[in-house]
Amino acid sequence: MITSLQDTAVVILSYNGKKWHQLFLPLIVAQASTGYDVVVVDNASTDDTLEYVQTNFPTVHTLQIAVNKGFANGYYEALRQIHAKYYVLLSADFEVTEGWFPPLLHAMQRYPGLAACQPKVRYWKEKEKFEYAGAAGGFIDKWGYLFCRGRIFNDLETDNGQYNDDIETFWASGGCFIVRADLYHQVGGLDPDLYAHMEEVDLCWRLRNMGYKIGYTGQSTVYHVGGSVISYGSPQKLYYNFRNSLVLLLKNERGAKLAWLFPLRLILDGIAGLQMLAGGNFVGTFTIVKAHFHFYGSLGKWLKKRKTAKKMITHRDTGGIYNKSIIWQYFALRKKTFTKLNWAPERLY
Repeated sequence: MITSLQDTAVVILSYNGKKWHQLFLPLIVAQASTGYDVVVVDNASTDDTLEYVQTNFPTVHTLQIAVNKGFANGYYEALRQIHAKYYVLLSADFEVTEGWFPPLLHAMQRYPGLAACQPKVRYWKEKEKFEYAGAAGGFIDKWGYLFCRGRIFNDLETDNGQYNDDIETFWASGGCFIVRADLYHQVGGLDPDLYAHMEEVDLCWRLRNMGYKIGYTGQSTVYHVGGSVISYGSPQKLYYNFRNSLVLLLKNERGAKLAWLFPLRLILDGIAGLQMLAGGNFVGTFTIVKAHFHFYGSLGKWLKKRKTAKKMITHRDTGGIYNKSIIWQYFALRKKTFTKLNWAPERLY
């Protein structure tokens, strides 16, 4: 068991991440004086990542996961061994900036009903742009499709200061967010069976169903490389996106809504598969079909998880839920940026 001497433990999950630690860990460690301890969790790397960190960063705590069972399982196992008031889950391929941490801590201290909060996430390769994984806060539409301020589908906005506020969101970026440790464990933590992708959305949804809020602060900025473990556009990423979107809906959505939403999603996912087929992307079509077969083939397991999650529900609200179809807005009405949706999320304070 690692006990953080500070209120906050910044926990970095790493798989063969030596090159990222060489680039990004020095500033993370240098900024630790602002109020956190650093823990690097080696997720069964096959290189000398763990040895490198232990040799070059003696103030950093380390843990080692024996078998790599994915991003979600790595954090699930690691956070059971770390004691702190707050956790910051920070992926290895993130670059922090000067003063990145205090605004996150301040948000948690100022608003006790806030369970988790993310910073502004921008693209490391084009630093003026927002990044796919979280951008300026995550949301969900009425049909269960995810999008962000600053990034709708694959369109990335340039950061011109338009999202420098502090708002309520539906979900926080899994690549970098702060969460109250007691609530994280109370709700069961990240679901290890999701492996990767949308595990943070599932966690945030469960926290929201317990009556807590999820937030974003534009006063903190980090940069994400992206696609360093599972590359963007890969069949593996496509598989987990389609399968896990069904899982998080089944686990957390109202039963009455699922009765019509699941048939609709089956049709919409089928249309997506046919579009890929028409474009010659046979692998993509097969991947979507496989995701659905695997989801329905493990339906019993997911229903048990729904039953567990349902026991913790104390409150439901519509904060962070866009009551229209983001697909219709984007593809039919050509609204490619968040500001064109004419929808304003609630401010945190």
